[in-house]
Amino acid sequence: MHKGRMEAFSDGVLAIIITIMVLEMRPPEGTDVAALLPLTPVFLSYVLSFIFLGIYWNNHHHLFQASTRVDGRVLWANLHLLFWLSLIPFVTAWMGENRFAGWPVALYGVVLLCAAIAYWLLVRVLLALHGRDSMLAAALGSDFKGTISIVIYLIAVLLATVNSWAACALYVLVAIIWLIPDRRIERTLAQ
Repeated sequence: MHKGRMEAFSDGVLAIIITIMVLEMRPPEGTDVAALLPLTPVFLSYVLSFIFLGIYWNNHHHLFQASTRVDGRVLWANLHLLFWLSLIPFVTAWMGENRFAGWPVALYGVVLLCAAIAYWLLVRVLLALHGRDSMLAAALGSDFKGTISIVIYLIAVLLATVNSWAACALYVLVAIIWLIPDRRIERTLAQ
C-alpha cells in the first residue's frame, strides 16, 4: 500500500472525530449571552480536545512526510492510534458535561495517555521499517517531547481524582509543549 492512502484515511478519520465533537455541543435554551455561561465547561473541553487533535494531525502529517513506505505493522499501529483518538469525543463530552469532575478528567487523561503511547508505538514501528540510518530516524532524534508527554499524562491521571484542575493544568502543559514548533523534520527534509 502506498503511504498516501493511509494518510488520506487518517485525515478523514480525524476530520470525522472533530465533526463528532462539535456536534456534541448543544445550543442553549435561552437567547441571551447569559444562556451561554453554563456551556463554558463544555466549550473549554472542546477547545482543549480540538487542540490535541490538531497536534496529532500536524505531527502525523510530518511523520509521514519523512517516511517513504508503510507495511502491515504500520497500518495496524496507525489504526491503534486512530482508535484512541476516536474516543476523544466521548471523554470530552463527559468531562465538559460534568464540569471537570475527577473521574471524567481521569478518563480523559487515560485516553490521552493511550493515544500518546499509540503514537510512540507508531513512531517505533516506522523507525524499525526505515532503519536507524534513515532520514526519518535523523529527523526524529531522541523524541523527548513524546517521552515527557507520557510521563506528564500518567501523573495527571493519578492526580485527577484528587485535584481535577491540577490534572487539567498538566494536560494544558502537554498541549503547550507540543504547540511550540519542532522543526526537526522540516529541516531534515529541506536538506
